[in-house]
Amino acid sequence: MKKLIIAAGLLMTTSAYAQTEVLTGVTQGKDYGVVYSLPKTLIELEIKANKVNYTPGEFSKYADRYLRLTNVSANSEEYWELASVKVKSVGVPNSETTYFVKLKDKTVAPLMELTEDGIVKTINVPYSNSSAGKKTAPAPAVLQKKANPREFLTEEILMASSTAKMAELVAKEIYNIRESKNALLRGQADNMPSDGAQLKIMLDNLNAQEEAMTQMFSGTCNKEERTFTVRLTPDKEFNNEVAFRFSKKLGVVANHDLAGTPFYISLKDLKSVKIPQEDGKKKKDLDGIAYNVPGQALVTLTDGKKKLYEGELPITQFGVIEYLAPVLFNKNSTIKVYFDPNTGGLLKVDREEGK
Repeated sequence: MKKLIIAAGLLMTTSAYAQTEVLTGVTQGKDYGVVYSLPKTLIELEIKANKVNYTPGEFSKYADRYLRLTNVSANSEEYWELASVKVKSVGVPNSETTYFVKLKDKTVAPLMELTEDGIVKTINVPYSNSSAGKKTAPAPAVLQKKANPREFLTEEILMASSTAKMAELVAKEIYNIRESKNALLRGQADNMPSDGAQLKIMLDNLNAQEEAMTQMFSGTCNKEERTFTVRLTPDKEFNNEVAFRFSKKLGVVANHDLAGTPFYISLKDLKSVKIPQEDGKKKKDLDGIAYNVPGQALVTLTDGKKKLYEGELPITQFGVIEYLAPVLFNKNSTIKVYFDPNTGGLLKVDREEGK
């Protein structure tokens, strides 16, 4: 996080409120202060897709005959499948809403915390450089070793005279495993386990054997998850704009790439914030701390047939900018202000009375 603290002691007489450390600051002419930005909204699509590598099983051509598994391919294949799409609004600095906070000798020195992008987060809130706000690296995924189906094959299966005969014997073994599981679940097995924990172990082992041997017919799919991010700027309403395209061969592609199937996004301003009418007069520069009052928009994402997402999101471009009056930051009290760095909206204002 970028931390900006203004030193009142440089511009004011000594007081209880002027003992503020200076970490960084800027000057504008003869004035000393801080430059901060308000954010504008981007709509972010987080798209997760799986890159699938299919390897046919040893007995793939017998899958339908012995296990009634249909549509099993005997050829290796690589393709993409869409896993999920999440929609949210994110804030980025708006170069058109950048402000300079000037220190005056009749106001309390504000302690301002900004994000790394220079968006205001808090005023007069003690900075805590703790690890609580830091993102910790995710723990590496532990890959579970897949069972080798040949470890479960009997001597009779291994000594079979042909691939067809071997497939037939493996299929019979799979049906035997299923019968054993059913007997355990019904309490009809010859050697029933003594407790639930032992029953679970036995069922897990049987499930592992069945899965491994079934893959000799169905084949295996190794999936690698990829995350793609698409950002759109909602400066105005739109209807059924192409947000991105998805191809089974290429994965997520750009919205202008005709190789993929289009996914459409619509944005409707819900008019939740009343925009003041312009009176034609030139507005004077307003003092105080500026903040956003974001509007709300209805966002809909579809594949052309069904909805993948529909919900309301805050959009700063559909709102207005308001100001906290300078009189709030006087010597009689300390005002603590909390902003949403994603929207620039006001979250909370606390008053701490002076002594």
